[in-house]
Amino acid sequence: MHTVSDDAPLLDDLMPWSVRPLRIGRGWPMAPEPTCLRARWTLLTTASDEAARTALFHPTRARGPHTPVAQLPGHRTPTTAIAREDGRCPEPVRIQHGPFDQEWLIPDHRLIDVARPELWRIADDRQVFAVEQSPLPDTQEPAVTFCALLPDGRSPAGKPALIRPLYRQPGGRDPNLAPGLTAWLSTRLGTDVDAEGTFAWIAATARPGRRGCVVPLPRTPEQWREGLALGRRSLWLHTRGARYADSTQGRDAARLKPPAGSRPYVRAPLPARPRPDELRYDPEERALWIGSGQVAPVTLDTWETTAGGVRVLEAWYARRTTPGEPGSLEALRPAAWSRTTTSELLELITVLTLLAQLRGEQADFANQLATSGDSRATGAVALRAEGVLPVPGARRRPASVLEHHEEGPDGQFALL
Repeated sequence: MHTVSDDAPLLDDLMPWSVRPLRIGRGWPMAPEPTCLRARWTLLTTASDEAARTALFHPTRARGPHTPVAQLPGHRTPTTAIAREDGRCPEPVRIQHGPFDQEWLIPDHRLIDVARPELWRIADDRQVFAVEQSPLPDTQEPAVTFCALLPDGRSPAGKPALIRPLYRQPGGRDPNLAPGLTAWLSTRLGTDVDAEGTFAWIAATARPGRRGCVVPLPRTPEQWREGLALGRRSLWLHTRGARYADSTQGRDAARLKPPAGSRPYVRAPLPARPRPDELRYDPEERALWIGSGQVAPVTLDTWETTAGGVRVLEAWYARRTTPGEPGSLEALRPAAWSRTTTSELLELITVLTLLAQLRGEQADFANQLATSGDSRATGAVALRAEGVLPVPGARRRPASVLEHHEEGPDGQFALL
Protein backbone atom coordinates (compact mmCIF):
# COMPACT_ATOMS: atom_id res chain seq x y z
CA MET A 1 0.00 0.00 0.00
CA HIS A 2 1.15 3.52 -0.70
CA THR A 3 1.50 6.07 2.09
CA VAL A 4 0.85 9.77 1.90
CA SER A 5 3.64 12.09 2.95
CA ASP A 6 2.92 14.21 6.01
CA ASP A 7 4.14 17.14 3.89
CA ALA A 8 1.43 16.72 1.23
CA PRO A 9 -0.68 19.91 1.30
CA LEU A 10 -4.35 19.83 2.23
CA LEU A 11 -6.98 20.26 -0.45
CA ASP A 12 -8.43 22.86 1.92
CA ASP A 13 -5.31 24.99 1.34
CA LEU A 14 -5.01 24.40 -2.40
CA MET A 15 -8.72 25.16 -3.02
CA PRO A 16 -9.44 27.44 -0.05
CA TRP A 17 -13.07 28.48 -0.71
CA SER A 18 -15.61 25.83 0.18
CA VAL A 19 -19.39 25.78 0.68
CA ARG A 20 -21.41 23.42 2.83
CA PRO A 21 -24.17 21.28 1.26
CA LEU A 22 -27.56 22.54 0.18
CA ARG A 23 -30.42 21.72 2.53
CA ILE A 24 -33.72 21.35 0.67
CA GLY A 25 -35.72 20.73 3.83
CA ARG A 26 -38.50 18.79 2.06
CA GLY A 27 -38.43 15.95 -0.41
CA TRP A 28 -41.02 17.01 -2.98
CA PRO A 29 -39.14 19.82 -4.87
CA MET A 30 -36.61 17.24 -6.18
CA ALA A 31 -37.33 14.16 -8.29
CA PRO A 32 -35.71 11.89 -10.90
CA GLU A 33 -37.74 13.46 -13.73
CA PRO A 34 -39.40 16.88 -14.21
CA THR A 35 -42.98 15.96 -15.14
CA CYS A 36 -43.95 14.86 -11.66
CA LEU A 37 -42.43 18.07 -10.24
CA ARG A 38 -44.86 20.12 -12.33
CA ALA A 39 -47.72 17.89 -11.15
CA ARG A 40 -46.65 18.40 -7.52
CA TRP A 41 -46.53 22.16 -8.00
CA THR A 42 -50.03 22.18 -9.50
CA LEU A 43 -51.40 20.11 -6.62
CA LEU A 44 -49.81 22.50 -4.12
CA THR A 45 -50.94 25.75 -5.74
CA THR A 46 -54.51 24.55 -6.34
CA ALA A 47 -55.03 23.18 -2.82
CA SER A 48 -58.55 23.82 -1.54
CA ASP A 49 -57.56 25.98 1.43
CA GLU A 50 -54.53 27.32 3.30
CA ALA A 51 -54.44 24.44 5.77
CA ALA A 52 -54.25 21.92 2.94
CA ARG A 53 -51.54 23.93 1.16
CA THR A 54 -49.53 24.21 4.37
CA ALA A 55 -49.69 20.46 5.00
CA LEU A 56 -48.58 19.71 1.43
CA PHE A 57 -45.79 22.29 1.60
CA HIS A 58 -44.22 20.62 4.66
CA PRO A 59 -43.10 23.68 6.67
CA THR A 60 -39.83 23.81 8.59
CA ARG A 61 -38.30 26.43 10.85
CA ALA A 62 -36.56 27.94 7.80
CA ARG A 63 -39.45 27.86 5.32
CA GLY A 64 -43.20 28.10 5.54
CA PRO A 65 -45.94 29.24 3.14
CA HIS A 66 -45.55 32.88 4.27
CA THR A 67 -41.75 33.08 4.62
CA PRO A 68 -40.35 36.12 2.73
CA VAL A 69 -37.43 35.00 0.56
CA ALA A 70 -35.19 36.64 -2.04
CA GLN A 71 -35.02 35.35 -5.58
CA LEU A 72 -32.66 32.48 -6.32
CA PRO A 73 -29.75 33.87 -8.38
CA GLY A 74 -30.15 33.23 -12.09
CA HIS A 75 -33.83 32.25 -11.86
CA ARG A 76 -36.61 34.79 -12.41
CA THR A 77 -39.09 33.13 -10.08
CA PRO A 78 -41.73 35.09 -8.13
CA THR A 79 -40.87 36.30 -4.64
CA THR A 80 -44.38 36.62 -3.29
CA ALA A 81 -45.23 34.21 -0.47
CA ILE A 82 -45.86 30.68 -1.67
CA ALA A 83 -49.22 30.86 0.17
CA ARG A 84 -50.39 33.30 -2.55
CA GLU A 85 -48.73 31.56 -5.51
CA ASP A 86 -51.01 30.63 -8.39
CA GLY A 87 -48.65 30.72 -11.37
CA ARG A 88 -46.90 28.06 -13.40
CA CYS A 89 -44.19 25.84 -12.02
CA PRO A 90 -40.68 27.29 -12.47
CA GLU A 91 -38.79 25.27 -15.06
CA PRO A 92 -37.00 22.41 -13.24
CA VAL A 93 -33.21 22.30 -13.49
CA ARG A 94 -30.83 19.36 -13.44
CA ILE A 95 -28.63 19.09 -10.34
CA GLN A 96 -26.12 16.59 -8.95
CA HIS A 97 -27.68 14.63 -6.08
CA GLY A 98 -24.91 13.03 -4.06
CA PRO A 99 -21.79 11.81 -5.85
CA PHE A 100 -23.40 10.02 -8.82
CA ASP A 101 -27.14 10.66 -9.18
CA GLN A 102 -28.54 13.39 -11.44
CA GLU A 103 -32.01 14.63 -10.56
CA TRP A 104 -34.36 17.56 -11.19
CA LEU A 105 -35.09 20.43 -8.79
CA ILE A 106 -37.63 23.24 -8.82
CA PRO A 107 -35.27 26.26 -8.63
CA ASP A 108 -37.45 28.32 -6.30
CA HIS A 109 -35.86 29.85 -3.20
CA ARG A 110 -39.21 29.73 -1.39
CA LEU A 111 -39.02 25.92 -1.38
CA ILE A 112 -35.40 25.43 -0.28
CA ASP A 113 -34.33 25.86 3.33
CA VAL A 114 -30.65 26.58 2.59
CA ALA A 115 -29.98 27.07 -1.13
CA ARG A 116 -26.39 28.43 -0.96
CA PRO A 117 -27.00 31.37 -3.37
CA GLU A 118 -23.23 31.88 -3.70
CA LEU A 119 -23.08 28.60 -5.66
CA TRP A 120 -26.02 29.44 -7.94
CA ARG A 121 -24.34 32.72 -8.91
CA ILE A 122 -21.30 30.95 -10.36
CA ALA A 123 -22.86 27.78 -11.83
CA ASP A 124 -22.38 28.02 -15.61
CA ASP A 125 -20.96 26.08 -18.55
CA ARG A 126 -17.37 26.75 -17.46
CA GLN A 127 -17.75 25.70 -13.85
CA VAL A 128 -16.66 22.37 -12.36
CA PHE A 129 -17.22 21.40 -8.74
CA ALA A 130 -15.06 19.27 -6.47
CA VAL A 131 -17.08 17.69 -3.65
CA GLU A 132 -14.86 16.65 -0.75
CA GLN A 133 -16.47 13.66 0.95
CA SER A 134 -16.38 12.94 4.66
CA PRO A 135 -14.26 9.79 5.02
CA LEU A 136 -15.96 6.56 6.07
CA PRO A 137 -13.97 3.78 7.79
CA ASP A 138 -13.52 0.46 6.00
CA THR A 139 -14.47 1.80 2.57
CA GLN A 140 -12.46 2.46 -0.59
CA GLU A 141 -14.56 5.44 -1.59
CA PRO A 142 -12.81 8.40 -3.25
CA ALA A 143 -11.91 11.40 -1.13
CA VAL A 144 -13.31 13.76 -3.77
CA THR A 145 -15.95 13.46 -6.49
CA PHE A 146 -16.61 15.95 -9.27
CA CYS A 147 -19.50 17.30 -11.30
CA ALA A 148 -20.44 19.95 -13.84
CA LEU A 149 -23.99 20.31 -12.50
CA LEU A 150 -24.60 22.28 -9.34
CA PRO A 151 -24.20 19.70 -6.53
CA ASP A 152 -26.36 19.37 -3.43
CA GLY A 153 -23.40 17.83 -1.56
CA ARG A 154 -25.54 15.18 0.12
CA SER A 155 -24.37 11.72 1.24
CA PRO A 156 -26.43 8.59 2.03
CA ALA A 157 -24.40 8.37 5.24
CA GLY A 158 -25.67 11.78 6.30
CA LYS A 159 -22.13 13.11 6.63
CA PRO A 160 -21.70 16.65 5.25
CA ALA A 161 -19.45 17.19 2.27
CA LEU A 162 -17.63 20.38 1.26
CA ILE A 163 -18.29 21.82 -2.19
CA ARG A 164 -15.25 23.48 -3.80
CA PRO A 165 -15.92 25.28 -7.12
CA LEU A 166 -13.03 25.54 -9.55
CA TYR A 167 -13.90 29.18 -10.28
CA ARG A 168 -14.98 31.88 -7.85
CA GLN A 169 -16.73 33.97 -10.51
CA PRO A 170 -18.84 33.22 -13.60
CA GLY A 171 -17.24 32.74 -16.99
CA GLY A 172 -14.27 30.75 -15.73
CA ARG A 173 -12.79 33.73 -13.88
CA ASP A 174 -10.80 33.89 -10.64
CA PRO A 175 -9.73 30.28 -10.02
CA ASN A 176 -10.37 28.95 -6.52
CA LEU A 177 -6.71 28.11 -6.00
CA ALA A 178 -4.10 29.30 -3.55
CA PRO A 179 -2.62 32.52 -5.02
CA GLY A 180 0.71 31.78 -6.67
CA LEU A 181 0.17 28.00 -6.83
CA THR A 182 0.09 27.68 -10.63
CA ALA A 183 3.10 30.01 -11.03
CA TRP A 184 5.07 27.97 -8.47
CA LEU A 185 4.19 24.71 -10.24
CA SER A 186 5.12 26.21 -13.61
CA THR A 187 8.55 27.20 -12.32
CA ARG A 188 9.19 23.87 -10.60
CA LEU A 189 8.09 21.77 -13.57
CA GLY A 190 9.40 23.95 -16.40
CA THR A 191 6.03 23.96 -18.19
CA ASP A 192 2.92 26.13 -18.32
CA VAL A 193 0.46 25.19 -15.58
CA ASP A 194 -3.06 26.62 -15.56
CA ALA A 195 -6.10 26.29 -13.29
CA GLU A 196 -7.75 23.50 -15.29
CA GLY A 197 -4.53 21.48 -15.32
CA THR A 198 -4.10 21.93 -11.57
CA PHE A 199 -7.70 20.80 -11.06
CA ALA A 200 -7.02 17.71 -13.18
CA TRP A 201 -3.98 16.92 -11.02
CA ILE A 202 -6.16 17.18 -7.93
CA ALA A 203 -8.68 14.79 -9.52
CA ALA A 204 -5.91 12.27 -10.13
CA THR A 205 -4.17 12.41 -6.76
CA ALA A 206 -6.44 13.65 -3.93
CA ARG A 207 -6.83 11.07 -1.17
CA PRO A 208 -7.62 10.83 2.53
CA GLY A 209 -4.85 11.69 4.97
CA ARG A 210 -4.57 11.92 8.73
CA ARG A 211 -5.30 15.65 8.69
CA GLY A 212 -7.97 15.61 5.99
CA CYS A 213 -7.97 15.29 2.21
CA VAL A 214 -4.43 15.76 0.91
CA VAL A 215 -2.94 16.29 -2.56
CA PRO A 216 0.64 15.05 -3.17
CA LEU A 217 2.31 17.39 -5.66
CA PRO A 218 4.43 16.38 -8.68
CA ARG A 219 8.20 16.28 -8.52
CA THR A 220 8.94 15.83 -12.22
CA PRO A 221 7.43 16.90 -15.55
CA GLU A 222 6.85 13.22 -16.35
CA GLN A 223 4.75 12.78 -13.21
CA TRP A 224 2.83 15.93 -14.06
CA ARG A 225 1.96 14.70 -17.56
CA GLU A 226 0.86 11.29 -16.30
CA GLY A 227 -1.26 12.84 -13.56
CA LEU A 228 -2.86 15.25 -16.03
CA ALA A 229 -3.93 12.38 -18.29
CA LEU A 230 -5.46 10.46 -15.37
CA GLY A 231 -7.18 13.53 -13.91
CA ARG A 232 -8.64 14.72 -17.19
CA ARG A 233 -10.12 11.30 -17.83
CA SER A 234 -11.53 11.19 -14.29
CA LEU A 235 -13.15 14.61 -14.69
CA TRP A 236 -14.55 13.67 -18.11
CA LEU A 237 -16.16 10.60 -16.56
CA HIS A 238 -17.48 12.32 -13.44
CA THR A 239 -19.06 15.09 -15.53
CA ARG A 240 -20.53 12.63 -18.09
CA GLY A 241 -18.50 14.20 -20.89
CA ALA A 242 -19.61 17.78 -20.14
CA ARG A 243 -16.08 18.90 -19.21
CA TYR A 244 -12.53 17.94 -20.26
CA ALA A 245 -13.70 16.32 -23.49
CA ASP A 246 -11.02 15.71 -26.12
CA SER A 247 -11.83 13.35 -28.98
CA THR A 248 -8.14 13.02 -29.87
CA GLN A 249 -7.59 11.44 -26.44
CA GLY A 250 -10.65 9.19 -26.56
CA ARG A 251 -12.76 11.54 -24.45
CA ASP A 252 -15.80 12.16 -26.63
CA ALA A 253 -18.21 14.89 -25.55
CA ALA A 254 -21.17 13.15 -27.20
CA ARG A 255 -21.09 9.89 -25.24
CA LEU A 256 -18.95 7.81 -22.94
CA LYS A 257 -17.30 4.85 -24.63
CA PRO A 258 -16.69 1.75 -22.52
CA PRO A 259 -14.11 -0.78 -23.75
CA ALA A 260 -15.22 -3.43 -26.21
CA GLY A 261 -17.25 -6.13 -24.50
CA SER A 262 -18.15 -4.07 -21.43
CA ARG A 263 -20.91 -1.84 -22.83
CA PRO A 264 -24.18 -2.58 -20.96
CA TYR A 265 -27.32 -3.47 -22.90
CA VAL A 266 -30.89 -4.33 -22.01
CA ARG A 267 -30.93 -8.10 -22.58
CA ALA A 268 -34.53 -8.60 -21.45
CA PRO A 269 -37.23 -5.89 -21.32
CA LEU A 270 -37.47 -4.03 -18.03
CA PRO A 271 -40.87 -3.95 -16.28
CA ALA A 272 -43.07 -0.89 -16.85
CA ARG A 273 -43.62 -0.40 -13.12
CA PRO A 274 -40.81 -2.08 -11.18
CA ARG A 275 -41.21 -2.56 -7.43
CA PRO A 276 -38.60 -1.47 -4.86
CA ASP A 277 -37.70 -5.10 -4.04
CA GLU A 278 -37.11 -6.24 -7.63
CA LEU A 279 -33.47 -5.20 -8.04
CA ARG A 280 -30.82 -7.92 -7.71
CA TYR A 281 -27.36 -8.71 -9.04
CA ASP A 282 -26.09 -12.04 -10.36
CA PRO A 283 -22.27 -12.13 -10.17
CA GLU A 284 -21.99 -15.31 -12.25
CA GLU A 285 -23.96 -13.85 -15.15
CA ARG A 286 -22.54 -10.36 -14.51
CA ALA A 287 -26.12 -9.16 -14.85
CA LEU A 288 -28.39 -6.68 -13.15
CA TRP A 289 -31.96 -7.94 -12.83
CA ILE A 290 -35.05 -5.76 -12.36
CA GLY A 291 -37.88 -8.21 -12.04
CA SER A 292 -37.76 -10.22 -15.25
CA GLY A 293 -35.73 -7.53 -17.01
CA GLN A 294 -31.98 -7.83 -17.39
CA VAL A 295 -29.10 -5.43 -18.04
CA ALA A 296 -25.67 -6.89 -18.83
CA PRO A 297 -22.76 -6.91 -18.63
CA VAL A 298 -22.38 -5.30 -15.20
CA THR A 299 -19.09 -6.00 -13.46
CA LEU A 300 -18.89 -6.88 -9.79
CA ASP A 301 -16.76 -3.77 -9.17
CA THR A 302 -19.55 -1.66 -10.68
CA TRP A 303 -22.21 -3.31 -8.52
CA GLU A 304 -20.08 -2.94 -5.38
CA THR A 305 -19.33 0.77 -5.91
CA THR A 306 -20.56 2.66 -2.87
CA ALA A 307 -21.12 6.28 -1.88
CA GLY A 308 -21.65 7.06 1.78
CA GLY A 309 -21.48 3.34 2.50
CA VAL A 310 -24.48 2.57 0.23
CA ARG A 311 -24.30 0.81 -3.15
CA VAL A 312 -24.73 3.50 -5.80
CA LEU A 313 -26.97 1.39 -8.06
CA GLU A 314 -29.22 0.37 -5.17
CA ALA A 315 -29.61 3.98 -4.00
CA TRP A 316 -30.29 5.16 -7.56
CA TYR A 317 -32.96 2.47 -8.04
CA ALA A 318 -34.58 3.20 -4.67
CA ARG A 319 -34.95 6.89 -5.58
CA ARG A 320 -36.98 5.84 -8.61
CA THR A 321 -39.17 3.10 -7.16
CA THR A 322 -39.81 3.81 -3.47
CA PRO A 323 -43.36 5.18 -3.08
CA GLY A 324 -43.87 8.44 -1.23
CA GLU A 325 -46.00 8.76 1.86
CA PRO A 326 -49.70 8.59 0.91
CA GLY A 327 -51.25 12.04 0.75
CA SER A 328 -47.89 13.82 0.39
CA LEU A 329 -46.56 15.55 -2.70
CA GLU A 330 -43.81 12.90 -2.88
CA ALA A 331 -46.54 10.34 -3.58
CA LEU A 332 -46.88 11.91 -7.04
CA ARG A 333 -44.27 9.92 -8.92
CA PRO A 334 -43.57 9.05 -12.58
CA ALA A 335 -46.39 6.95 -13.97
CA ALA A 336 -44.05 4.34 -15.41
CA TRP A 337 -40.43 3.42 -16.01
CA SER A 338 -39.49 5.30 -19.17
CA ARG A 339 -36.95 4.88 -21.94
CA THR A 340 -35.18 7.92 -20.52
CA THR A 341 -34.85 6.18 -17.16
CA THR A 342 -33.38 3.12 -18.86
CA SER A 343 -30.89 5.31 -20.75
CA GLU A 344 -29.86 7.00 -17.51
CA LEU A 345 -29.32 3.60 -15.87
CA LEU A 346 -27.11 2.44 -18.74
CA GLU A 347 -25.11 5.67 -18.59
CA LEU A 348 -24.62 5.34 -14.82
CA ILE A 349 -23.43 1.74 -15.20
CA THR A 350 -20.99 2.88 -17.87
CA VAL A 351 -19.65 5.71 -15.68
CA LEU A 352 -19.21 3.43 -12.65
CA THR A 353 -17.52 0.74 -14.79
CA LEU A 354 -15.01 3.16 -16.31
CA LEU A 355 -14.31 4.85 -12.96
CA ALA A 356 -13.69 1.45 -11.35
CA GLN A 357 -11.11 0.71 -14.05
CA LEU A 358 -9.52 4.13 -13.60
CA ARG A 359 -9.20 3.63 -9.83
CA GLY A 360 -6.66 0.88 -10.43
CA GLU A 361 -4.54 3.21 -12.56
CA GLN A 362 -4.82 5.94 -9.94
CA ALA A 363 -3.73 3.53 -7.20
CA ASP A 364 -0.66 2.56 -9.23
CA PHE A 365 0.14 6.22 -9.80
CA ALA A 366 -0.25 6.96 -6.08
CA ASN A 367 2.28 4.24 -5.30
CA GLN A 368 4.64 5.78 -7.82
CA LEU A 369 4.34 9.20 -6.17
CA ALA A 370 4.87 7.73 -2.71
CA THR A 371 8.02 5.85 -3.71
CA SER A 372 9.54 8.50 -5.96
CA GLY A 373 13.24 8.93 -5.27
CA ASP A 374 13.31 12.60 -6.26
CA SER A 375 14.39 14.60 -3.20
CA ARG A 376 13.07 18.03 -4.21
CA ALA A 377 10.68 19.49 -1.64
CA THR A 378 7.29 19.87 -3.30
CA GLY A 379 4.90 19.82 -0.36
CA ALA A 380 3.38 22.16 2.18
CA VAL A 381 6.79 23.16 3.57
CA ALA A 382 7.96 24.32 0.16
CA LEU A 383 4.68 26.17 -0.46
CA ARG A 384 5.09 28.03 2.83
CA ALA A 385 8.69 28.87 2.04
CA GLU A 386 7.57 30.45 -1.24
CA GLY A 387 4.68 32.36 0.36
CA VAL A 388 1.96 30.37 -1.41
CA LEU A 389 0.74 29.19 1.99
CA PRO A 390 -0.93 30.21 4.16
CA VAL A 391 -3.64 31.58 1.90
CA PRO A 392 -5.14 35.02 2.66
CA GLY A 393 -8.34 34.86 4.67
CA ALA A 394 -10.30 36.60 1.88
CA ARG A 395 -9.70 33.61 -0.42
CA ARG A 396 -11.77 31.46 1.93
CA ARG A 397 -14.82 33.67 1.38
CA PRO A 398 -16.96 34.00 -1.77
CA ALA A 399 -16.02 36.67 -4.29
CA SER A 400 -18.32 39.57 -5.08
CA VAL A 401 -20.00 38.51 -8.33
CA LEU A 402 -23.13 40.69 -8.51
CA GLU A 403 -23.36 42.03 -12.05
CA HIS A 404 -27.14 42.65 -12.00
CA HIS A 405 -29.88 43.25 -9.49
CA GLU A 406 -31.31 40.27 -7.65
CA GLU A 407 -34.91 40.48 -6.55
CA GLY A 408 -35.64 40.30 -2.83
CA PRO A 409 -38.88 39.34 -1.06
CA ASP A 410 -42.10 40.71 -2.63
CA GLY A 411 -40.29 42.24 -5.59
CA GLN A 412 -37.82 44.43 -3.68
CA PHE A 413 -34.24 44.57 -4.89
CA ALA A 414 -31.86 42.48 -2.80
CA LEU A 415 -29.05 44.46 -1.20
CA LEU A 416 -25.84 42.44 -0.96
